[in-house]
Amino acid sequence: MIPLLRACHLQPTVAVTAIATTLAVSVGRGAGSVWVALAVLAGQLSVGWSNDYLDRDRDRLAGRADKPIVAGQVTARAVAVGALIAALACVPLSMISGWRAGSVHLAAVGGAWAYNGWLKGTLASVVPFSFAFGVLPAFVTLGLPGHPWPPVWATVAAALMGTGAHFVNTLPDFAGDATSGIRGLPHRVGPGRSLLLGFVSMAAATVVLATAPSSGAGPLDWVFVAAAAAAALAVMAAALQRRLRVAWSLTLCAAALNVAVFITRGASLI
Repeated sequence: MIPLLRACHLQPTVAVTAIATTLAVSVGRGAGSVWVALAVLAGQLSVGWSNDYLDRDRDRLAGRADKPIVAGQVTARAVAVGALIAALACVPLSMISGWRAGSVHLAAVGGAWAYNGWLKGTLASVVPFSFAFGVLPAFVTLGLPGHPWPPVWATVAAALMGTGAHFVNTLPDFAGDATSGIRGLPHRVGPGRSLLLGFVSMAAATVVLATAPSSGAGPLDWVFVAAAAAAALAVMAAALQRRLRVAWSLTLCAAALNVAVFITRGASLI
């Protein structure tokens, strides 16, 4: 069971699910927040498992012994079955929030699958990340009475976080991707520019959230703003020291702190 969980990319799966659930609670989804959590969890599981399944031959070529399929800790069939079951479960779980919200979430999950299957090796590799993160606030708000869309600043901030995540997430895999012929946008601009673009995107997301309309900023608010900014700087520092897995973990931390900035400022998605 543990190798199967590792194959789902557990760290981002938990982080994105927690972020979506926190947003749902903060906007008043109430008990519906549970369905948001389950839908996002199913979607993330399907994306993570499909990624490891589709990349299994490339991972073997790159010598990725940290991958459960390559290490022989779990079969490719088990991972594929898990991805399909999670994807099928994601459909009704998403639609419980209504067809508008559900359609938005399924489009985001579909974009992530497209990344796994094709777009990761193209110039458009960043698009699924920007899109999927960008529409996450819409999935949360469209499930409310009246089906309101989130404000533009929320969509922009979320998309910037997704953009930054893509550039940083790719850094640890540059060598292996070169071996297997993967050339997404980060590979084409190079590791230095990818790191810079990742940092700028995350920092810009913090600025957007810190300046968004709110009910007033207090001391705790600015603590989280400072922490989010520090996390973005820590990502760059870790990457420059070639601690690339640490940089990815710090990227998820920066995303969580940005959500905390949004909540503590009393900003509203509706």
